[in-house]
Amino acid sequence: MAVPLSDTAARRTPGDLVRHWRAQRHLTQQELAIQCRISARHLSFIETGRSKPTSAMVLKICEELDVPLRDRNDILMAAGHAPAYTESTLDQPSMASIGQALIQILDGHMPYPAVVVDRQWNMVDANTAIDKLIAGSAPELLEPPVNVLRLSLHPQGVAPRIRNLSQWRAHLFSRLDHQIRATGDPELVRLREELRGYPGGIDPAPKHSLVIPLRIDTGSGVLSFFSATTVFGTPMDVTVAELAIESFFPADPETAAALAA
Repeated sequence: MAVPLSDTAARRTPGDLVRHWRAQRHLTQQELAIQCRISARHLSFIETGRSKPTSAMVLKICEELDVPLRDRNDILMAAGHAPAYTESTLDQPSMASIGQALIQILDGHMPYPAVVVDRQWNMVDANTAIDKLIAGSAPELLEPPVNVLRLSLHPQGVAPRIRNLSQWRAHLFSRLDHQIRATGDPELVRLREELRGYPGGIDPAPKHSLVIPLRIDTGSGVLSFFSATTVFGTPMDVTVAELAIESFFPADPETAAALAA
């Protein structure tokens, strides 16, 4: 079971944080030490606070543990070093190329729905085709920040129109569980607990299914989609690393025809 990182992580020692992430990845000290090409004694000294790691050592350990960039900065600062990764907003000039890329992807995906989300599944941007999926949702669920998982599974959101809700819930919970294991984000843990309280069962996909479709009632009839997730490769900025583009594609000819009309 994934153990969420404490909200007070900034007040923990670098050794505490390294030990937390090592436990998340189910590695022994010996295994991690071998991967980092250091002695288990050295790693033990880091975890117990008897040795202060250099910034290079922190980054090496984080790389081997696949620690998210945001959390790498936390460990660096806990060890008394400067953050290695910027955290920019999309309206900053340095992010212009990223913002333009997002626009091109969203516009280029028309007439099919696509949405950009952050690490906690809050909507960053979307194309206009997404309106077909979220039409009829309660206005309060569409107030920024719009959480895409909450909007999808809330009984006053999209959920009542999803024909295969129990399968779609199983798919989304599987995605969320994986993300919690990868990030240890306590906000995601709280979101998962909230979503579990919403009505609707959880059923596995039929055997031999290629993908789990989203089958949804719309003003254009019952539409069926499968989704694909796109992330930026080799990001060096926290914001960029945490962006994901969820693109929906028609799963049958009828859906393609309805969206092209």
